Amino acid sequence: MPQRRRPVITGPELDDRELRRTLTELRPAKQLHGLGAGASRPPWEPVAKLLRATGRDWDRRVHRVSVLAPALPPLVTTRWIADRPKDPDALVVRAYARVARADGAIRAESSEAYNDCMRAAEATPEDPTPWLALLDLMYACRAPSHALVPLWTEAVNRDPWNRTAYHRLLRHLSPRGHGTLAEMLDFARHSAARAPHGSPIALLPLAARAELVAHREGLRSTSVVRVAAHWNEPQAAAEIDTALAKWFHAGAPPHAEALADLNLLAFALTRTHRRDQAALVFRRIGRHMTSQPWDLVPDPVGTFLYWRDRVCG
Repeated sequence: MPQRRRPVITGPELDDRELRRTLTELRPAKQLHGLGAGASRPPWEPVAKLLRATGRDWDRRVHRVSVLAPALPPLVTTRWIADRPKDPDALVVRAYARVARADGAIRAESSEAYNDCMRAAEATPEDPTPWLALLDLMYACRAPSHALVPLWTEAVNRDPWNRTAYHRLLRHLSPRGHGTLAEMLDFARHSAARAPHGSPIALLPLAARAELVAHREGLRSTSVVRVAAHWNEPQAAAEIDTALAKWFHAGAPPHAEALADLNLLAFALTRTHRRDQAALVFRRIGRHMTSQPWDLVPDPVGTFLYWRDRVCG
């Protein structure tokens, strides 16, 4: 396979160049054990600069914090809090980082992470990010659905159609998470029906269907034919039509995780053999492949290449 034709499999930063640049800047700090030894500026400065530039774009702020926080060496976060104890950005990054490292089975770790999330929420009352960190913490603690809904509500009250908020709750409601198939599908369909024109929440039923397929493939008694049949249902065609009309063709400005949604839509179109529409989506994707949902097939890269070359000529 010629190297030039291979896709670029993106990391969690997706196509956010500023985020990728910041992650690269952080690597020397890791080599210096997170202390920034010999540096002329604090080791946390690249993260602080990026979040200042992000401002009140909550969608992009949530994405950047959720990617950066687990990547930061703990000592960098500790130094940032010591230098700027009331900095809302430092508080929310520490909260997300502690949630990412917390073991839900260890009560003390969960309690510390919860307290950090609440401190971050108090520092910036209008920010949905701390509430989404709390959602992640509840997921790690295997909390029941009724315990998550109030936290999810706090997040969407601050940013009504925040993509991360809907996908986080979908993960929890999934049968692979802590919910049921009916809960997951009902939530996805109801949310997509209410979503405004141009919102990526229009793709939530496709995300639920991909999650359903992943769940079915995890059952040893399920055949490959039966799994494939999920994409041939009339409801699947309707979900794709909604995603195309309400989001892809809506001309909305790209959101932080648009690349992930484009890959999901392209995958669904290839499963249903809608070549002309898949070509439009693949052209927008270019070479930027995400691991999900292509990891639902045995040869993700080969499948991506096959369909991209086939529909784009």
